[in-house]
Amino acid sequence: MTESVRDAATVILVRDPAGRPSVLMGQRGNGAVFMPSKFVFPGGAVDPGDAHVPMARPLNGLCAARLKAGPEAPAPATLAATAIRELWEETGQVLGSPRQWRRTPPDGWAGFAGTGHLPSPQPLRFVFRAITPPGRPRRFDARFFLADAAHLATDPDDFSAASDELAHLAWVPIAEARELDLPFITAVVLAEVAARLPALDPPESVPFFRNDDEQSLFLRLGGARP
Repeated sequence: MTESVRDAATVILVRDPAGRPSVLMGQRGNGAVFMPSKFVFPGGAVDPGDAHVPMARPLNGLCAARLKAGPEAPAPATLAATAIRELWEETGQVLGSPRQWRRTPPDGWAGFAGTGHLPSPQPLRFVFRAITPPGRPRRFDARFFLADAAHLATDPDDFSAASDELAHLAWVPIAEARELDLPFITAVVLAEVAARLPALDPPESVPFFRNDDEQSLFLRLGGARP
């Protein structure tokens, strides 16, 4: 029986990328079905409402082109919306521009809309993609986005609006983050990001760990920039 794989998006926020860079992370609960007790970046699965969210500014064009992965894949804007919504839900941080919504927000977006912002994916950079290997309790096709925390519309140290999904939310220096109890793929992504800093522009190509029932492949998406 083929396991269901859900589309997902994750945000890697970097603070002070040219100085002493740190990343925003939290710890999943020890009773969580997926990756219990692990330290992770904010992220989660695509919700239906994510496809119907107005954007203040569009996603970077090169990143959008690389996110297109077949007729059944979510639209690039949908994946970017998921990343922004999950960041808001799990940390209380807003990646958006001050603007009022002209229509009722879709399911899952009322809280974000209540902050008086429209989501703005323009700072996001698509830097990694990975599919959870077979045999796990849940499987995700996760797209990882990188962004400078300077683009946040909120106080980066204020987590008062966060849900309780992630505990111990903190800006962790990258060197110290490597010592945490990380999922394998989180450690790989962290190493990729650390090797590129202070650069936050789209990479020459996007690493893709594709795990399916037959084999695990390490691919590159998008090739060189035009």
